[in-house]
Amino acid sequence: MTTSPGLPPDANEQMRRRREKLEVWRGRGVSPFGARFPVTHWGGTLQARFKDADEAMLQSAGPVALAGRVMAMRHHGKSCFAVLRDQSGQIQIYARADVLGPAYAAFVDLDVGDFIGVTGELFRTRTAELTVAVKQFEFLTKALRPLPEKWHGLKDVETRYRRRYIDLIVNPQVREAFVMKSRLIATLRAFFDARGFLEVETPMMQPIPGGAAAKPFVTHHNALDMPLYLRVAPELYLKRLVVGGLDRVYEINRNFRNEGVSTQHNPEFTMLEFYQAYADYHDLMELTEEVFLHLGQTLLGADTLTYQGETVRLAPPWRRLPFFAGLGSPVTPDTDARTLGAAATRRGGFASGHKTQAILQGDQGAAALWKEIFDTLVEPSLIQPTFVIDFPIELSPLSKQKAGQPRLVDRFELYVCRREIANAYSELNDPIDQRRRFEDQAAERERGDQEAHWMDEDFVRALEYGLPPTAGEGIGIDRLAMLFTDAASIRDVILFPLLRPERSGADTAEDEAEPAP
Repeated sequence: MTTSPGLPPDANEQMRRRREKLEVWRGRGVSPFGARFPVTHWGGTLQARFKDADEAMLQSAGPVALAGRVMAMRHHGKSCFAVLRDQSGQIQIYARADVLGPAYAAFVDLDVGDFIGVTGELFRTRTAELTVAVKQFEFLTKALRPLPEKWHGLKDVETRYRRRYIDLIVNPQVREAFVMKSRLIATLRAFFDARGFLEVETPMMQPIPGGAAAKPFVTHHNALDMPLYLRVAPELYLKRLVVGGLDRVYEINRNFRNEGVSTQHNPEFTMLEFYQAYADYHDLMELTEEVFLHLGQTLLGADTLTYQGETVRLAPPWRRLPFFAGLGSPVTPDTDARTLGAAATRRGGFASGHKTQAILQGDQGAAALWKEIFDTLVEPSLIQPTFVIDFPIELSPLSKQKAGQPRLVDRFELYVCRREIANAYSELNDPIDQRRRFEDQAAERERGDQEAHWMDEDFVRALEYGLPPTAGEGIGIDRLAMLFTDAASIRDVILFPLLRPERSGADTAEDEAEPAP
Protein backbone atom coordinates (compact mmCIF):
# COMPACT_ATOMS: atom_id res chain seq x y z
CA MET A 1 0.00 0.00 0.00
CA THR A 2 1.09 3.61 -0.61
CA THR A 3 0.38 6.31 1.91
CA SER A 4 -1.53 9.33 0.60
CA PRO A 5 0.27 12.68 0.68
CA GLY A 6 -0.92 15.68 2.61
CA LEU A 7 -1.13 14.17 6.10
CA PRO A 8 -1.99 16.77 8.78
CA PRO A 9 0.70 17.61 11.35
CA ASP A 10 -1.11 15.71 14.11
CA ALA A 11 -1.36 12.48 12.11
CA ASN A 12 -0.90 9.27 14.06
CA GLU A 13 -0.63 5.62 13.04
CA GLN A 14 -4.37 5.13 12.99
CA MET A 15 -4.77 8.04 10.55
CA ARG A 16 -1.99 6.71 8.33
CA ARG A 17 -3.72 3.34 8.09
CA ARG A 18 -6.97 5.01 7.14
CA ARG A 19 -5.21 6.94 4.38
CA GLU A 20 -3.87 3.64 3.07
CA LYS A 21 -7.38 2.15 3.06
CA LEU A 22 -8.60 5.18 1.14
CA GLU A 23 -6.17 4.30 -1.65
CA VAL A 24 -7.37 0.69 -1.55
CA TRP A 25 -10.97 1.84 -2.15
CA ARG A 26 -9.80 3.95 -5.05
CA GLY A 27 -7.96 0.92 -6.38
CA ARG A 28 -11.28 -0.96 -6.37
CA GLY A 29 -12.73 1.75 -8.57
CA VAL A 30 -14.86 3.12 -5.71
CA SER A 31 -14.85 6.80 -4.80
CA PRO A 32 -14.11 7.15 -1.06
CA PHE A 33 -16.24 10.30 -1.04
CA GLY A 34 -19.21 9.01 -2.96
CA ALA A 35 -22.55 10.03 -4.38
CA ARG A 36 -26.17 9.98 -3.27
CA PHE A 37 -27.89 6.96 -1.77
CA PRO A 38 -31.68 6.46 -2.00
CA VAL A 39 -32.67 6.17 1.69
CA THR A 40 -36.13 4.71 2.35
CA HIS A 41 -35.99 4.24 6.13
CA TRP A 42 -34.15 5.49 9.23
CA GLY A 43 -32.70 3.28 11.93
CA GLY A 44 -34.28 4.90 14.98
CA THR A 45 -37.65 5.12 13.24
CA LEU A 46 -37.54 1.41 12.40
CA GLN A 47 -36.65 0.62 16.02
CA ALA A 48 -39.70 2.52 17.25
CA ARG A 49 -42.06 1.19 14.58
CA PHE A 50 -41.15 -2.48 14.96
CA LYS A 51 -40.37 -2.48 18.68
CA ASP A 52 -42.90 -5.24 19.41
CA ALA A 53 -43.26 -6.76 15.94
CA ASP A 54 -43.11 -10.51 15.44
CA GLU A 55 -41.25 -12.27 12.61
CA ALA A 56 -44.29 -12.27 10.34
CA MET A 57 -44.61 -8.50 10.61
CA LEU A 58 -40.90 -8.05 9.96
CA GLN A 59 -41.04 -10.19 6.83
CA SER A 60 -44.04 -8.27 5.54
CA ALA A 61 -42.16 -4.99 5.89
CA GLY A 62 -40.17 -5.77 2.76
CA PRO A 63 -36.73 -4.42 1.87
CA VAL A 64 -35.33 -1.32 3.57
CA ALA A 65 -32.55 1.02 2.48
CA LEU A 66 -30.63 2.87 5.19
CA ALA A 67 -27.55 5.06 5.30
CA GLY A 68 -25.44 6.26 8.20
CA ARG A 69 -22.17 6.15 10.10
CA VAL A 70 -20.65 2.85 11.23
CA MET A 71 -20.33 3.09 15.01
CA ALA A 72 -19.17 -0.43 15.91
CA MET A 73 -18.16 -3.69 14.21
CA ARG A 74 -17.94 -7.28 15.47
CA HIS A 75 -16.31 -9.84 13.19
CA HIS A 76 -17.30 -13.51 13.33
CA GLY A 77 -15.32 -15.19 10.57
CA LYS A 78 -17.64 -15.26 7.59
CA SER A 79 -20.19 -12.96 9.16
CA CYS A 80 -20.03 -9.51 10.70
CA PHE A 81 -22.31 -7.39 12.87
CA ALA A 82 -22.15 -3.59 12.75
CA VAL A 83 -24.07 -0.66 14.22
CA LEU A 84 -25.33 2.00 11.81
CA ARG A 85 -26.26 5.43 13.23
CA ASP A 86 -28.24 8.22 11.59
CA GLN A 87 -30.04 11.31 12.90
CA SER A 88 -32.98 9.27 14.19
CA GLY A 89 -30.91 6.79 16.20
CA GLN A 90 -29.15 3.54 15.35
CA ILE A 91 -29.80 -0.02 14.28
CA GLN A 92 -27.77 -3.22 14.01
CA ILE A 93 -26.86 -4.59 10.60
CA TYR A 94 -25.63 -8.09 9.73
CA ALA A 95 -23.46 -9.04 6.76
CA ARG A 96 -22.57 -12.56 5.57
CA ALA A 97 -19.89 -13.67 3.12
CA ASP A 98 -22.22 -16.08 1.30
CA VAL A 99 -24.71 -13.25 0.66
CA LEU A 100 -22.37 -10.42 -0.29
CA GLY A 101 -19.87 -12.57 -2.16
CA PRO A 102 -16.71 -10.70 -3.16
CA ALA A 103 -18.10 -7.51 -1.62
CA TYR A 104 -17.84 -9.06 1.85
CA ALA A 105 -14.07 -8.45 1.96
CA ALA A 106 -14.71 -4.77 1.39
CA PHE A 107 -17.40 -4.71 4.10
CA VAL A 108 -15.10 -6.11 6.79
CA ASP A 109 -12.46 -3.58 5.74
CA LEU A 110 -14.68 -0.74 6.94
CA ASP A 111 -13.54 1.43 9.84
CA VAL A 112 -15.63 2.83 12.65
CA GLY A 113 -16.71 6.27 11.49
CA ASP A 114 -17.14 5.40 7.79
CA PHE A 115 -20.46 6.13 6.08
CA ILE A 116 -22.22 3.40 4.13
CA GLY A 117 -25.62 2.69 2.61
CA VAL A 118 -27.20 -0.75 2.99
CA THR A 119 -30.19 -2.53 1.52
CA GLY A 120 -31.70 -5.57 3.21
CA GLU A 121 -34.55 -7.06 5.21
CA LEU A 122 -35.49 -6.93 8.89
CA PHE A 123 -35.17 -9.86 11.27
CA ARG A 124 -34.48 -10.51 14.95
CA THR A 125 -31.35 -12.15 16.27
CA ARG A 126 -31.38 -14.89 18.92
CA THR A 127 -31.15 -12.11 21.51
CA ALA A 128 -34.27 -10.46 19.96
CA GLU A 129 -32.39 -7.43 18.63
CA LEU A 130 -33.92 -5.84 15.53
CA THR A 131 -31.38 -6.18 12.73
CA VAL A 132 -31.05 -5.54 9.00
CA ALA A 133 -29.73 -8.50 7.00
CA VAL A 134 -27.53 -6.78 4.42
CA LYS A 135 -28.13 -7.82 0.82
CA GLN A 136 -26.13 -4.99 -0.74
CA PHE A 137 -24.03 -2.13 0.55
CA GLU A 138 -22.44 0.99 -0.92
CA PHE A 139 -19.42 2.87 0.38
CA LEU A 140 -20.31 6.55 0.84
CA THR A 141 -17.56 8.38 2.79
CA LYS A 142 -14.21 7.42 4.29
CA ALA A 143 -13.56 8.85 7.79
CA LEU A 144 -9.88 9.77 7.87
CA ARG A 145 -9.79 10.48 11.60
CA PRO A 146 -10.69 7.83 14.20
CA LEU A 147 -13.34 8.56 16.79
CA PRO A 148 -12.48 8.69 20.51
CA GLU A 149 -12.36 5.35 22.30
CA LYS A 150 -15.84 3.91 22.57
CA TRP A 151 -15.54 2.95 26.23
CA HIS A 152 -14.85 6.45 27.53
CA GLY A 153 -16.33 8.65 24.80
CA LEU A 154 -15.33 12.28 24.60
CA LYS A 155 -14.97 13.63 28.14
CA ASP A 156 -12.75 16.70 27.75
CA VAL A 157 -15.11 19.67 28.12
CA GLU A 158 -13.11 22.13 25.99
CA THR A 159 -12.77 19.62 23.15
CA ARG A 160 -16.49 18.84 23.34
CA TYR A 161 -17.46 22.50 22.95
CA ARG A 162 -14.78 23.38 20.42
CA ARG A 163 -15.41 20.34 18.20
CA ARG A 164 -19.12 19.89 18.60
CA TYR A 165 -19.18 17.61 15.55
CA ILE A 166 -17.25 14.99 17.55
CA ASP A 167 -19.39 15.57 20.63
CA LEU A 168 -22.56 14.90 18.63
CA ILE A 169 -21.11 11.71 17.18
CA VAL A 170 -19.94 10.03 20.37
CA ASN A 171 -22.31 11.41 23.01
CA PRO A 172 -25.92 10.60 22.06
CA GLN A 173 -27.31 12.57 25.02
CA VAL A 174 -25.85 15.75 23.51
CA ARG A 175 -27.81 15.18 20.32
CA GLU A 176 -30.95 14.62 22.41
CA ALA A 177 -30.43 17.96 24.18
CA PHE A 178 -30.33 19.88 20.92
CA VAL A 179 -33.32 17.99 19.55
CA MET A 180 -35.18 19.04 22.71
CA LYS A 181 -34.12 22.68 22.20
CA SER A 182 -35.40 22.59 18.62
CA ARG A 183 -38.71 21.12 19.77
CA LEU A 184 -38.92 23.76 22.51
CA ILE A 185 -38.59 26.59 19.97
CA ALA A 186 -41.17 24.97 17.66
CA THR A 187 -43.57 24.62 20.60
CA LEU A 188 -43.13 28.28 21.54
CA ARG A 189 -43.86 29.34 17.97
CA ALA A 190 -47.03 27.25 17.87
CA PHE A 191 -48.12 28.63 21.26
CA PHE A 192 -47.85 32.28 20.24
CA ASP A 193 -49.19 31.74 16.72
CA ALA A 194 -52.30 30.14 18.21
CA ARG A 195 -52.89 33.25 20.35
CA GLY A 196 -52.83 35.73 17.51
CA PHE A 197 -49.21 36.85 17.75
CA LEU A 198 -47.40 37.65 14.49
CA GLU A 199 -43.79 36.53 14.10
CA VAL A 200 -41.63 39.34 12.71
CA GLU A 201 -38.00 40.13 11.97
CA THR A 202 -36.17 43.27 13.08
CA PRO A 203 -32.67 44.54 12.24
CA MET A 204 -29.65 42.77 13.66
CA MET A 205 -27.41 45.67 12.59
CA GLN A 206 -28.60 48.93 14.11
CA PRO A 207 -27.39 52.54 13.91
CA ILE A 208 -28.23 52.99 17.60
CA PRO A 209 -28.08 49.98 19.96
CA GLY A 210 -31.00 49.96 22.36
CA GLY A 211 -33.49 47.94 24.35
CA ALA A 212 -31.09 46.68 27.02
CA ALA A 213 -28.33 47.93 29.28
CA ALA A 214 -25.41 46.24 27.54
CA LYS A 215 -22.19 47.06 25.70
CA PRO A 216 -22.62 46.38 21.95
CA PHE A 217 -20.34 44.93 19.32
CA VAL A 218 -19.31 47.54 16.75
CA THR A 219 -19.02 47.05 13.00
CA HIS A 220 -18.87 49.30 9.92
CA HIS A 221 -20.88 49.50 6.71
CA ASN A 222 -18.44 50.27 3.92
CA ALA A 223 -20.85 51.43 1.19
CA LEU A 224 -22.67 53.86 3.47
CA ASP A 225 -19.51 54.66 5.46
CA MET A 226 -21.30 54.46 8.79
CA PRO A 227 -20.82 52.64 12.07
CA LEU A 228 -23.35 49.95 12.97
CA TYR A 229 -23.94 47.93 16.11
CA LEU A 230 -25.02 44.33 16.48
CA ARG A 231 -28.29 44.43 18.37
CA VAL A 232 -28.34 43.96 22.10
CA ALA A 233 -32.16 43.55 22.02
CA PRO A 234 -35.00 43.95 19.49
CA GLU A 235 -37.23 45.83 21.96
CA LEU A 236 -37.33 49.33 20.46
CA TYR A 237 -38.07 48.02 16.96
CA LEU A 238 -40.81 45.69 18.17
CA LYS A 239 -42.51 48.55 20.01
CA ARG A 240 -42.34 50.63 16.83
CA LEU A 241 -44.38 47.85 15.21
CA VAL A 242 -47.02 48.10 17.93
CA VAL A 243 -47.18 51.85 17.22
CA GLY A 244 -47.75 50.86 13.60
CA GLY A 245 -50.80 48.76 14.49
CA LEU A 246 -49.35 45.27 14.90
CA ASP A 247 -50.94 44.64 18.29
CA ARG A 248 -49.31 41.29 19.07
CA VAL A 249 -45.82 40.59 17.77
CA TYR A 250 -42.98 38.27 18.69
CA GLU A 251 -39.48 37.55 17.48
CA ILE A 252 -37.15 34.64 18.20
CA ASN A 253 -33.97 36.60 17.83
CA ARG A 254 -30.21 36.49 18.11
CA ASN A 255 -28.71 39.11 20.41
CA PHE A 256 -25.08 40.14 20.82
CA ARG A 257 -23.65 41.66 23.99
CA ASN A 258 -19.98 42.46 24.43
CA GLU A 259 -19.67 40.87 27.85
CA GLY A 260 -17.88 38.02 29.56
CA VAL A 261 -18.68 34.32 29.38
CA SER A 262 -19.85 32.06 32.17
CA THR A 263 -22.07 29.05 32.75
CA GLN A 264 -25.03 31.42 32.25
CA HIS A 265 -23.70 33.89 29.66
CA ASN A 266 -22.58 33.69 26.05
CA PRO A 267 -22.00 36.91 24.06
CA GLU A 268 -24.28 35.59 21.30
CA PHE A 269 -27.57 34.16 22.53
CA THR A 270 -31.20 33.54 21.59
CA MET A 271 -34.22 35.34 23.03
CA LEU A 272 -37.96 35.17 22.58
CA GLU A 273 -39.32 38.70 22.84
CA PHE A 274 -43.03 39.48 22.51
CA TYR A 275 -45.34 42.47 22.93
CA GLN A 276 -49.08 42.59 23.58
CA ALA A 277 -51.13 45.77 23.23
CA TYR A 278 -53.82 46.63 25.77
CA ALA A 279 -52.13 44.44 28.42
CA ASP A 280 -49.93 45.02 31.45
CA TYR A 281 -47.31 43.03 33.31
CA HIS A 282 -49.97 41.19 35.32
CA ASP A 283 -51.35 39.77 32.05
CA LEU A 284 -47.88 38.62 31.06
CA MET A 285 -47.33 36.86 34.38
CA GLU A 286 -50.42 34.77 33.69
CA LEU A 287 -49.34 34.18 30.08
CA THR A 288 -45.85 33.14 31.24
CA GLU A 289 -47.29 30.61 33.67
CA GLU A 290 -49.37 29.25 30.80
CA VAL A 291 -46.32 29.06 28.50
CA PHE A 292 -44.21 27.08 30.97
CA LEU A 293 -46.98 24.66 31.86
CA HIS A 294 -47.66 24.10 28.16
CA LEU A 295 -43.96 23.41 27.53
CA GLY A 296 -43.83 20.92 30.40
CA GLN A 297 -46.92 19.05 29.26
CA THR A 298 -45.91 19.07 25.57
CA LEU A 299 -42.20 18.29 25.88
CA LEU A 300 -42.07 16.26 29.09
CA GLY A 301 -45.64 15.07 29.51
CA ALA A 302 -45.65 16.49 33.05
CA ASP A 303 -46.27 19.64 35.07
CA THR A 304 -42.90 19.31 36.79
CA LEU A 305 -39.28 19.07 35.68
CA THR A 306 -36.06 18.11 37.42
CA TYR A 307 -33.10 20.46 37.22
CA GLN A 308 -29.77 19.57 38.85
CA GLY A 309 -31.55 17.48 41.45
CA GLU A 310 -34.29 20.03 42.21
CA THR A 311 -37.94 19.26 41.37
CA VAL A 312 -39.53 22.36 39.84
CA ARG A 313 -43.32 22.78 39.86
CA LEU A 314 -44.57 24.37 36.64
CA ALA A 315 -48.28 24.52 37.47
CA PRO A 316 -49.56 27.96 38.52
CA PRO A 317 -49.94 30.02 40.57
CA TRP A 318 -46.33 31.06 41.06
CA ARG A 319 -44.98 33.17 43.88
CA ARG A 320 -45.00 36.99 43.48
CA LEU A 321 -42.15 38.62 45.45
CA PRO A 322 -41.91 42.45 45.56
CA PHE A 323 -38.31 43.57 45.02
CA PHE A 324 -37.96 45.44 48.30
CA ALA A 325 -39.70 42.68 50.26
CA GLY A 326 -36.97 40.39 48.93
CA LEU A 327 -34.26 42.74 50.16
CA GLY A 328 -35.82 42.58 53.62
CA SER A 329 -37.77 44.90 55.89
CA PRO A 330 -37.43 47.81 56.55
CA VAL A 331 -35.58 48.53 53.26
CA THR A 332 -37.57 50.95 51.06
CA PRO A 333 -36.90 52.98 47.90
CA ASP A 334 -36.01 55.90 50.21
CA THR A 335 -33.36 54.06 52.25
CA ASP A 336 -30.13 56.03 51.72
CA ALA A 337 -27.09 54.27 50.33
CA ARG A 338 -24.95 54.35 53.50
CA THR A 339 -27.71 53.04 55.74
CA LEU A 340 -28.39 50.31 53.20
CA GLY A 341 -24.66 49.55 52.92
CA ALA A 342 -24.30 49.13 56.66
CA ALA A 343 -27.31 46.80 56.78
CA ALA A 344 -25.98 44.78 53.85
CA THR A 345 -22.58 44.36 55.47
CA ARG A 346 -24.21 42.95 58.60
CA ARG A 347 -26.18 40.35 56.63
CA GLY A 348 -24.53 36.94 56.43
CA GLY A 349 -23.33 35.84 53.01
CA PHE A 350 -22.76 39.32 51.61
CA ALA A 351 -19.36 40.14 50.19
CA SER A 352 -17.77 41.00 53.57
CA GLY A 353 -18.57 44.64 52.98
CA HIS A 354 -15.83 45.02 50.35
CA LYS A 355 -18.19 45.40 47.40
CA THR A 356 -20.48 47.60 49.48
CA GLN A 357 -17.63 50.03 50.21
CA ALA A 358 -16.47 49.97 46.58
CA ILE A 359 -19.96 50.92 45.40
CA LEU A 360 -20.25 53.70 47.98
CA GLN A 361 -16.78 55.08 47.23
CA GLY A 362 -17.64 55.04 43.53
CA ASP A 363 -20.70 57.21 44.27
CA GLN A 364 -22.98 54.73 42.52
CA GLY A 365 -25.72 55.23 45.08
CA ALA A 366 -28.40 53.04 46.59
CA ALA A 367 -29.61 51.58 43.29
CA ALA A 368 -26.29 49.80 42.71
CA LEU A 369 -26.46 48.41 46.23
CA TRP A 370 -30.05 47.23 45.77
CA LYS A 371 -28.98 45.21 42.76
CA GLU A 372 -25.85 43.85 44.44
CA ILE A 373 -27.74 42.76 47.55
CA PHE A 374 -30.45 41.14 45.47
CA ASP A 375 -27.96 39.27 43.26
CA THR A 376 -25.90 38.09 46.23
CA LEU A 377 -28.48 37.28 48.88
CA VAL A 378 -31.91 36.88 47.28
CA GLU A 379 -31.33 35.28 43.87
CA PRO A 380 -29.65 32.11 45.27
CA SER A 381 -32.81 31.34 47.26
CA LEU A 382 -35.21 31.46 44.29
CA ILE A 383 -35.59 27.82 43.25
CA GLN A 384 -39.30 27.42 42.49
CA PRO A 385 -40.67 29.76 39.77
CA THR A 386 -40.86 33.24 41.29
CA PHE A 387 -41.92 36.56 39.80
CA VAL A 388 -39.86 39.32 41.39
CA ILE A 389 -42.10 42.36 40.89
CA ASP A 390 -42.23 46.13 41.39
CA PHE A 391 -38.64 47.18 40.77
CA PRO A 392 -37.26 50.64 41.61
CA ILE A 393 -37.40 53.06 38.72
CA GLU A 394 -33.61 53.54 38.87
CA LEU A 395 -33.13 49.94 37.64
CA SER A 396 -35.79 50.09 34.90
CA PRO A 397 -35.37 52.98 32.43
CA LEU A 398 -37.95 51.63 29.92
CA SER A 399 -40.74 50.61 32.33
CA LYS A 400 -43.97 52.39 33.24
CA GLN A 401 -44.22 53.91 36.70
CA LYS A 402 -46.48 52.12 39.17
CA ALA A 403 -49.75 53.90 39.79
CA GLY A 404 -49.62 55.63 43.17
CA GLN A 405 -45.97 54.61 43.75
CA PRO A 406 -43.83 56.67 41.34
CA ARG A 407 -40.54 55.32 42.75
CA LEU A 408 -41.51 51.82 41.51
CA VAL A 409 -42.28 50.44 38.04
CA ASP A 410 -44.56 47.75 36.62
CA ARG A 411 -41.90 45.15 35.97
CA PHE A 412 -41.14 41.54 36.80
CA GLU A 413 -38.21 39.21 36.43
CA LEU A 414 -38.87 35.47 36.47
CA TYR A 415 -36.40 33.36 38.45
CA VAL A 416 -36.23 29.56 38.34
CA CYS A 417 -33.49 27.49 39.97
CA ARG A 418 -31.52 30.56 41.07
CA ARG A 419 -31.29 32.25 37.68
CA GLU A 420 -33.22 34.84 35.73
CA ILE A 421 -35.22 33.33 32.85
CA ALA A 422 -37.49 36.20 31.78
CA ASN A 423 -37.88 39.97 32.11
CA ALA A 424 -41.10 41.92 31.45
CA TYR A 425 -42.58 45.41 31.76
CA SER A 426 -45.70 47.39 31.39
CA GLU A 427 -44.10 49.49 28.67
CA LEU A 428 -43.42 53.17 29.09
CA ASN A 429 -45.58 54.92 26.46
CA ASP A 430 -45.22 58.54 27.59
CA PRO A 431 -42.81 60.12 25.06
CA ILE A 432 -42.02 63.06 27.37
CA ASP A 433 -41.04 60.74 30.22
CA GLN A 434 -39.14 58.50 27.79
CA ARG A 435 -37.09 61.44 26.50
CA ARG A 436 -36.22 62.48 30.05
CA ARG A 437 -35.09 58.93 30.92
CA PHE A 438 -33.01 58.68 27.74
CA GLU A 439 -31.37 61.99 28.68
CA ASP A 440 -30.60 60.63 32.16
CA GLN A 441 -29.08 57.52 30.57
CA ALA A 442 -27.05 59.66 28.15
CA ALA A 443 -25.63 61.50 31.14
CA GLU A 444 -24.66 58.16 32.65
CA ARG A 445 -22.84 57.27 29.41
CA GLU A 446 -20.94 60.55 29.57
CA ARG A 447 -19.86 59.61 33.08
CA GLY A 448 -18.39 56.36 31.71
CA ASP A 449 -21.21 53.78 31.91
CA GLN A 450 -20.77 51.94 28.60
CA GLU A 451 -23.92 49.87 29.22
CA ALA A 452 -26.27 52.86 29.65
CA HIS A 453 -29.00 53.38 27.05
CA TRP A 454 -28.39 55.69 24.09
CA MET A 455 -30.68 58.56 23.12
CA ASP A 456 -32.92 57.29 20.30
CA GLU A 457 -34.72 60.25 18.74
CA ASP A 458 -36.61 58.13 16.22
CA PHE A 459 -38.01 55.89 18.95
CA VAL A 460 -39.23 58.93 20.88
CA ARG A 461 -40.76 60.20 17.63
CA ALA A 462 -42.59 56.89 17.25
CA LEU A 463 -43.99 57.19 20.79
CA GLU A 464 -45.23 60.68 19.93
CA TYR A 465 -47.52 59.07 17.34
CA GLY A 466 -48.97 56.99 20.16
CA LEU A 467 -48.11 53.60 21.66
CA PRO A 468 -51.22 51.93 23.13
CA PRO A 469 -50.94 50.49 26.64
CA THR A 470 -48.58 47.57 26.00
CA ALA A 471 -46.76 44.87 27.92
CA GLY A 472 -43.56 43.26 26.66
CA GLU A 473 -41.41 40.33 27.75
CA GLY A 474 -38.15 38.66 26.89
CA ILE A 475 -37.48 34.99 27.68
CA GLY A 476 -33.97 33.59 27.37
CA ILE A 477 -34.27 30.59 25.04
CA ASP A 478 -30.87 29.20 25.98
CA ARG A 479 -31.55 29.34 29.72
CA LEU A 480 -34.99 27.86 29.09
CA ALA A 481 -33.33 25.02 27.17
CA MET A 482 -30.96 24.50 30.10
CA LEU A 483 -33.98 23.92 32.35
CA PHE A 484 -35.70 21.47 30.04
CA THR A 485 -32.53 19.49 29.30
CA ASP A 486 -31.08 19.60 32.84
CA ALA A 487 -27.92 21.28 31.51
CA ALA A 488 -25.55 22.82 34.06
CA SER A 489 -23.93 25.24 31.58
CA ILE A 490 -25.29 27.41 28.80
CA ARG A 491 -22.54 25.97 26.60
CA ASP A 492 -24.36 22.63 26.72
CA VAL A 493 -27.32 24.12 24.82
CA ILE A 494 -25.43 26.31 22.32
CA LEU A 495 -24.03 24.26 19.47
CA PHE A 496 -20.96 26.43 18.95
CA PRO A 497 -20.32 28.58 22.06
CA LEU A 498 -17.70 31.30 21.97
CA LEU A 499 -14.29 30.07 23.19
CA ARG A 500 -10.81 31.45 23.44
CA PRO A 501 -8.50 30.68 20.47
CA GLU A 502 -7.41 27.06 20.50
CA ARG A 503 -4.24 26.31 22.41
CA SER A 504 -1.32 24.94 20.43
CA GLY A 505 -1.10 21.20 20.77
CA ALA A 506 -4.65 20.83 22.03
CA ASP A 507 -4.97 17.65 20.03
CA THR A 508 -3.55 14.71 21.88
CA ALA A 509 -3.13 11.10 20.89
CA GLU A 510 -5.50 10.16 23.71
CA ASP A 511 -8.22 12.50 22.39
CA GLU A 512 -8.32 10.80 19.02
CA ALA A 513 -7.05 7.31 19.63
CA GLU A 514 -9.14 4.24 19.03
CA PRO A 515 -8.49 0.66 20.04
CA ALA A 516 -6.14 -1.19 17.76
CA PRO A 517 -8.00 -3.90 15.82
